[in-house]
Amino acid sequence: MGIKTPEEGTGPADPADLLPAESVLTFEEYMAMQRAVGNETRFRILYRLKRDGSMSAKELREALDLPGNTLHHHLDTLVDVGLVENRKRKTPDSEGLYSYYRATALGEGLLDHGVEELIRREQVFADAYR
Repeated sequence: MGIKTPEEGTGPADPADLLPAESVLTFEEYMAMQRAVGNETRFRILYRLKRDGSMSAKELREALDLPGNTLHHHLDTLVDVGLVENRKRKTPDSEGLYSYYRATALGEGLLDHGVEELIRREQVFADAYR
């Protein structure tokens, strides 16, 4: 039995109760987002879109060196859970492309306050456990 920090033991017993009564998303939807970004390929796609802004599937495929079918499978998952959106143009760009992907505010928030934040703070955590 360890010493409890001030954060331990506070908050609801059921994490679903963390959501406000008028939450836009359900607990299950938040968990689906977490599962989606828990996949390394999807994390890399979302990270790249957050870092570089809107990109076509062709640009993402080249930047991440992924086969097209693999990329589209992962993009579809990210779009389905609301972390990425597919923006369609009425007219093609100079390369003839109509479709671009970008990270949503939820996607950016999940990176800013999730795994990406843990990665940035790794040294702080490492020092705490030495």
